Amino acid sequence: MFRLASLVLGTALGLALIEATATVWIWFDDGVYTPATELFRRAQNIYVRDLTTRGDCRYVDTLYPHPYLAFVHNGNPPCGLRNINNVGLFNDDFPTVKIAHRYVVLLTGGSVASNLGQNWAPPAPRYLEEELNAHYVSPSGQPWLVLNGGDGAWKQPQQLILFALHATAVDAVVTLDGFNEHYYFRPQVDQRLESPASSFVDVNPFAADEDFGDAATGWVIGRVAGALASNPVLRHSHAAYMVVRRIESVARGKGTQNPNKRTTLRSFFALPADARADPEKLFAVQLGLYQKYVRGIEAIARDNGVKSAYFLQPVPAWGKTLSEEEKRNAGDLGYRDTYRRMVAGMMSLRERGLAVHDLGDLLQDETGTIYEDFIHFAREPDGRSPGYRLMAARMARSLAEAWGLRRKR
Repeated sequence: MFRLASLVLGTALGLALIEATATVWIWFDDGVYTPATELFRRAQNIYVRDLTTRGDCRYVDTLYPHPYLAFVHNGNPPCGLRNINNVGLFNDDFPTVKIAHRYVVLLTGGSVASNLGQNWAPPAPRYLEEELNAHYVSPSGQPWLVLNGGDGAWKQPQQLILFALHATAVDAVVTLDGFNEHYYFRPQVDQRLESPASSFVDVNPFAADEDFGDAATGWVIGRVAGALASNPVLRHSHAAYMVVRRIESVARGKGTQNPNKRTTLRSFFALPADARADPEKLFAVQLGLYQKYVRGIEAIARDNGVKSAYFLQPVPAWGKTLSEEEKRNAGDLGYRDTYRRMVAGMMSLRERGLAVHDLGDLLQDETGTIYEDFIHFAREPDGRSPGYRLMAARMARSLAEAWGLRRKR
């Protein structure tokens, strides 16, 4: 009995020492003490966190491969989402041909566009649709219907491809993007703008630059990390958080390329050598690609008699005085100059007659907490959000000006 008690006590002291060491290490590394639960919470952006709240289901379990769009979502049990439509996105089914009783707007972009269109099931607000129906008469006189054509981590050319697939079934197209695209303008990037997000590899393991055994290992490692992060006891442990951080680091490292492979996912989208060596050349190449895809949307829209508008989204790094809470959650803001330079380049498309709008100053008069993480606006449990409501109102006014809409009395 004494030996057992000594073993239990020694184990407890050892675990306590490990936890204390991990806590001090993270405290020293971050410069401030943060509870482990908060660290786990910050490990996911709110878009991903909102979609992974049931049992052991993870974000990747909600994804589904798409032959043209790379990845969408599924509504299949046990981890599928409840409000997935006929094209793997959120809310209303996409029509095959134009419908006469609604004026249909396709709103496309990344997760911010998805939140604006409303990726939650009713009765959560559908911000842009509600704003348009409340204040403006559609060109056909019919009620507005805004189709949710955005998804997490989407970037060009996914918006172009989605619109190309459905251009004959909608009356207008609106894009809201910029943040996901800006990652490819950074000097250390060696991939073209079109390089697919990691979610593509998650749903297509054979597309990864690795052997199948390594892909399976990476999948298992991800499962272990997810289990630790969701455990009601371990999610309070700084030591467990360090383990998760290390596991995720190992999982990312599983993608090391085989030098003997000539055909890889990365080779499809590799930047030319001169662009990789010159930040100015890299910026010019990526801006040209970004502009090309927006111009492609415009060309298809005009050919099909579809109205169009393009919006560059606001970011925490510019245009708002951040609250203390926003500063804690916004992450590195060093992308400010690159992002604003990219926006300026996209705004130059107005010279070609495109209705491009900069939302960068949307929150310049807001001093409260609007951002909940590095890009998404805070929302109440029922989906209500002052930030998205402000964005919808601003976008509706811009659409009214660009499309000559008549305001309701």
